Amino acid sequence: MKNDKYWYAFARLEKTSSALVNKLYNYFGSIELAWHAQAYDLWKIEGLQERQIKCFLNERKTINPDECKEYIKKRGIDFIHPEDERYPYLLRQIDNPPTGLFMLGDISLCNLNRTIAVVGSRKASENSKVTLKNILSGLRNTDVCIVSGMAEGIDTVAHKTAIENNLKTIAVIGGGFDKIYPKSNIELFNKIINGNGAVITEYWPDVDALSWHFPVRNRIVSGISKGVLVAEAAIKSGAMITGRLALEQGRELMCMPGLISNPNTKGIYALIKSGAAIITDTQDILDSLNWEIEITDNIEQKQLNLTEQENNIVNFISKDSLAIDEIALKSNIQISELMVILTKLELEGIISKTNGEKYILNT
Repeated sequence: MKNDKYWYAFARLEKTSSALVNKLYNYFGSIELAWHAQAYDLWKIEGLQERQIKCFLNERKTINPDECKEYIKKRGIDFIHPEDERYPYLLRQIDNPPTGLFMLGDISLCNLNRTIAVVGSRKASENSKVTLKNILSGLRNTDVCIVSGMAEGIDTVAHKTAIENNLKTIAVIGGGFDKIYPKSNIELFNKIINGNGAVITEYWPDVDALSWHFPVRNRIVSGISKGVLVAEAAIKSGAMITGRLALEQGRELMCMPGLISNPNTKGIYALIKSGAAIITDTQDILDSLNWEIEITDNIEQKQLNLTEQENNIVNFISKDSLAIDEIALKSNIQISELMVILTKLELEGIISKTNGEKYILNT
């Protein structure tokens, strides 16, 4: 596009919000005219404050649109702006859509009609992690795309489970690509951009992942999604912010219930009381979103190849979570032999072990 360099330039502004950029663009009807607007033009725009005008004019002096575009192109970073037909249509519908999205990976791999945002606590309980993994695994090999924020805890589980189950995933991060946060997720970041979906951000590559960026980016997480699943959330948390945004944006809000004794479920039950759908299995998600997707029962298929002894153990665990000594007592198998069997079942994805050293069946 002839004038898309101005979108790059606006995206380079650090102190000028996307809300202001959208206001300028809508007022002038041209991103080029918006960029070159003079002070006397800006004063005519209703609702614009003197501080905002001065900030924009001062920051604009330091930015060259041609250099901005050239830099991003040289870095091999894709950039999608509102005049680009690839700009996610769901984001066009929200208040304050991002000025532009920097992208690594390939968002065209993702079915944007089948997007589910998953949000929750960074310090999530083991129970919620395992339950979420089981629920998302039920979508295996479908065209559903999992959206999250690549933070620790629930976000990480969501992205990793998507990749493990041949689902595409989109990570919306709160900083630039040179400042991946947390650093422990750099490997996950690389997996996503190498054939498993896309990582997107509205921030220039060298911008730090500042704390206030995360609640701001949450509007994109929910905005790009058809529905939002809150897996665990305290009353005052980013996940609760995303849940409320989902309601404001007209997205389907879903919650995964947890132990009422866990402080991180207080937000969950508050959202449920507000009308959020309760999600306890994969089918609940499909019913809430009114999606018809054929799901294969992978566990039953795997069990067909199990020995009688292995099937018995799976049947014991399916009724309740059990510690290894409890399984040994029920199955009458020596601990040393039982450990080998349990390890095999874990590797095949049939069972998982919780932090409490109990085994549970993956559903």
